[in-house]
Amino acid sequence: MKRFPSIKKNQDFQKVYQTGKSHANRQLVMYIRQTGKAETRIGISVSKKVGNSVVRHHLTRLLRESFRLNKDALKTGLDIVVVVRAAAKESEYKTIERAFLHLCGLHNILRESK
Repeated sequence: MKRFPSIKKNQDFQKVYQTGKSHANRQLVMYIRQTGKAETRIGISVSKKVGNSVVRHHLTRLLRESFRLNKDALKTGLDIVVVVRAAAKESEYKTIERAFLHLCGLHNILRESK
């Protein structure tokens, strides 16, 4: 089983925050940084302000699944950091996925469909 391509180190998060571009919508804030590597990685940040541990982990799982299912539609060589806003607390999967894809479109990281 392949490991999930995620950003884990604080140093990597800080690079994306400081040198990346950001766009936001009601549920999410997305930071993108070009890495030039073959793999696209994602980092997910959910503050304690959003909710308790159960809520935060639920939102993390929803975002990770949205990324996993749409990874083939994204360009490669990116580091993506997604910050979940408190408005996403009550959201279901389809809403989170729609918000994720909306931000991907704003960043122009979706591949052209053939």
